[in-house]
Amino acid sequence: MRRLFSGIAVVTASIIIVALLSSLLEPAMGAPLRTFYVTTTGDDTTNGSSTTPWKTLQRAARDVLPGDLIVVRPGRYVGFVLGWDGPQNGTAAHPITFQGEPGTIIEARNLRTADGINLEGASYIVIDGFTITNSGTITRAGIRSVTNQHVVIRNNQIDQAGRWGILTGFSDDVTIENNSTSRSQIEHGIYVSNSCVNAIVRNNQVWGNAGNGIHMNGDLSQGGNGLIVNALVEKNVIYDNGRQGGSGINGDGVQNSKILNNVLYNNHASGISLYRIDGADGAKNNLVAHNTIIMAADGRWSLNIQNGSTGNTVIGNIFYNNHAFRGSIDISGDSLTNFTSNFNVVMERFTTDGGTVLNLAQWRQNTGQDLNSVVALPSALFVSATGHDYHLTANSPARDAGVIRADVPADRDGTARPMGPTSDIGAYEFRSTTDTTPPLAPRGFRLLQIL
Repeated sequence: MRRLFSGIAVVTASIIIVALLSSLLEPAMGAPLRTFYVTTTGDDTTNGSSTTPWKTLQRAARDVLPGDLIVVRPGRYVGFVLGWDGPQNGTAAHPITFQGEPGTIIEARNLRTADGINLEGASYIVIDGFTITNSGTITRAGIRSVTNQHVVIRNNQIDQAGRWGILTGFSDDVTIENNSTSRSQIEHGIYVSNSCVNAIVRNNQVWGNAGNGIHMNGDLSQGGNGLIVNALVEKNVIYDNGRQGGSGINGDGVQNSKILNNVLYNNHASGISLYRIDGADGAKNNLVAHNTIIMAADGRWSLNIQNGSTGNTVIGNIFYNNHAFRGSIDISGDSLTNFTSNFNVVMERFTTDGGTVLNLAQWRQNTGQDLNSVVALPSALFVSATGHDYHLTANSPARDAGVIRADVPADRDGTARPMGPTSDIGAYEFRSTTDTTPPLAPRGFRLLQIL
């Protein structure tokens, strides 16, 4: 990127309560130290209490301290910026939280930058529960978070942002989860840019964006070490992106990271890409496991590995392509060193030079890969490929065709792997309708027992 800086759930038995403990509580912390309120009928000259709330988000952001919770009532608002005039940070034990109640809409840019919400060097911040729609003034990001650490962006819906739905830059330990980012007009749904460590992009719905669905770029040209290291991209649903180019999941200079349990379908450029253009090095030593990728008829290859991106492991994925001649894996010759691919469901199309298409037997002979992989059609694999239900059928060829991996202990739904003698292939583990075993509780949830 250019340097823009740049419940209780009711269950049939009365024994178990699933209590939603939002990962707002991670790391462990106590109750808010102070709570303030914002409403469209408020007054910025008051004290921000529940009975005398403020009117604008920027007023609420002006004097926040560690441990503050800002509750924003439903209504339409102008965005806000935090940290622009000096440090405004929470702490690990006491983050600063902006909590939008259902129906809280930001429809105009903040008063300083072309973004809806902008965290400019502000660390230990939680942004939770906002709807951000572009009425024409949000020409950059719906949510922008740069030169900071330990920011959580959660449960937001961002539509038609000018350039990016969510952008981070030089942001270590950022968590982006449970958001919807759609129809970004120029570039990407979620963009993790510039060098960083420990980024988490989890359980987001990313669709209809002009460029990439999720883009990660080490951006050596912008300073730092030019690498994104130890990222986790998991359980996202990514579709109908890339009409202007890009990938469902893009990784430039991404290393030692995991891409797990994602569902990608109907994307119009590449599926998952690992490469080097502006990163300091190739995208190396990553794990790509248990993803389901169904490419559009105008798409490129399901998995694209280029530019000396060595040491990657590709296991337990479903790769299918509706294109006339493109298929499962396109990997350059200089990326084959220490490359491992096996126990996938594939189609009979591979290439190591971007042009010559190999069938599975040729691919195995030339590379030694995918010796235990199988070929199958979507109609045999899924409950409804045409309806985009990519759960497996009882007789799916992907059932019990994978391997058990301790680093992928559950599927996208939280179902434990394996449910049978070994793991299923793809983002979903088959679960019998008669199985009453509760799914593994995702982070932020606990299973409580009524005594």
